[in-house]
Amino acid sequence: MSSGYSAGEDFDHILLDLIHRRGGSDQADLIREILTTGLKLVDEKTDRGDLKIINTAVKELRYAFKVFSKFRFIRKVSVFGSARSKKTSAEYRRAKAFAKKVVRKKFMVITGAASGVMEAANAGAGQEHGFGINIRLPHEQEANPFIQDDRLINFKYFFTRKLVFIKESDAVVLFPGGFGTHDEGFEVLTLIQTGKSHPLPIIMVDDPARPYWRDWFRFVKKQLLDRGYISPEDRDLFKITTDLDEAVDEITRFYSNYQSSRFVRDLFVVRAKRVSAAMIDGLNRNFKDLLAPSARFEQVPTFPEEIQEGRDLELPRIAFHFNRSSYGRIRQLIDFINDFK
Repeated sequence: MSSGYSAGEDFDHILLDLIHRRGGSDQADLIREILTTGLKLVDEKTDRGDLKIINTAVKELRYAFKVFSKFRFIRKVSVFGSARSKKTSAEYRRAKAFAKKVVRKKFMVITGAASGVMEAANAGAGQEHGFGINIRLPHEQEANPFIQDDRLINFKYFFTRKLVFIKESDAVVLFPGGFGTHDEGFEVLTLIQTGKSHPLPIIMVDDPARPYWRDWFRFVKKQLLDRGYISPEDRDLFKITTDLDEAVDEITRFYSNYQSSRFVRDLFVVRAKRVSAAMIDGLNRNFKDLLAPSARFEQVPTFPEEIQEGRDLELPRIAFHFNRSSYGRIRQLIDFINDFK
């Protein structure tokens, strides 16, 4: 049966026309690329099993982005911890209390949607301020009752779920937990350390009476830091505390002046509420090691590439040619910007 298209058909034109017929988009170029990738699966006679993985992953991400799109400019905190924590446990009570405190600071809360610490955080945040990102497991992990149906997302794959966690988070808070908690904690640490995620505060909330993250850090120091597997400045990527108010303050302080950052071409651009000539001088004195040869920190106007992003466009900006060798130092730079008077 004929497809109705000739061998030399201009498929780019056809796809752009199809997008136009669906109502058009300011991002038609990227949608066209997605559709072109789909057509390449035809050319390559991709195996059905591989197609099912691609299809499910794209569907999961599309739906998740749709859910979060209404809340894009409200900051959110992802809370991780054991699903096995009892309601009578210290970490359950503390996770619930933490969520109440951080919601009062105008943050929303994202959890893995299950029981234990996740349930506690959703309960503390309340349905109006919480999201659940559930994973479908063979034994059917049930979502806790403190999540609105339209803010509950069910994932088949851990990798799509973790991508959404990191993409939508402005802070990560870890309570004691099992393999999953460590997996999520090390995932975000690795992504920030390697520059594959935007910088954000990572807080590990410990029990004053029963050390957990303090014991974890002893292992990290002895086996990772002392052996040179991580750098000394990587220690600043996370904070361990037993104080819930200190945990909340770590998050709010991170965004007290610093607001966001991204690469624009080969420049690392930092957006802040306040930038001064004295601050720029201080950065050039104290963070020269972050600069590529002959580069300097400079205040710059908004770049055209940032306009489509639509975030923090009115804020002053600091740009520099980053040598991309130490993202732990980027966290120290953010602290400098926040603390500068």
